[in-house]
Parts: sequence; C-alpha cells; structure tokens
Amino acid sequence: MANHKSSIKRIRQEEKRRLHNRYYGKTMRNAVRKLRATHDKEEALALYPKVQKMLDKLAKTNLIHKNKAANLKSKLCAHISKLG
Repeated sequence: MANHKSSIKRIRQEEKRRLHNRYYGKTMRNAVRKLRATHDKEEALALYPKVQKMLDKLAKTNLIHKNKAANLKSKLCAHISKLG
C-alpha cells in the first residue's frame, strides 16, 4: 500500500478514471457492433450520427486514437452504403 497521501489519492483517481473509460469504451464497441449488425438502411442511417458523435468524443478525450475513430467511421459508412 502507498505511504503518501498524494499517492493514495492518485490511486483513487486512477480507479475512477479506469471505470469511466471502461464504461465508455464498452458502450462505443456495443454501438459499433449494433450498427454493423443492422441490415435495414433507414435504421442504420438513423443510428450512424449517434455512433459518429460518440467516436469523435472518445477520440477527442484520447480514449481511442483519432485514426481508429476515422477508420471505424469510414468502415461503418461503407457498410451503410452497401445496404440495399
């Protein structure tokens, strides 16, 4: 266990951040999975802006890399355009 007050506080903060990041990372992965599983074009078009906004926010806060967000958005857009 840590001996300094500051390191004890740092451990508390890191745990809070870790749980926060895990929640938003998992939420993002589930949203992407849901969009990829969609076979209805209208439903996918309605869902895409929400997923895009989520990816941009996570890239801005460095939870995911900006290029990963761009790649995911590009692939999802291609998936939507293939739907008939």
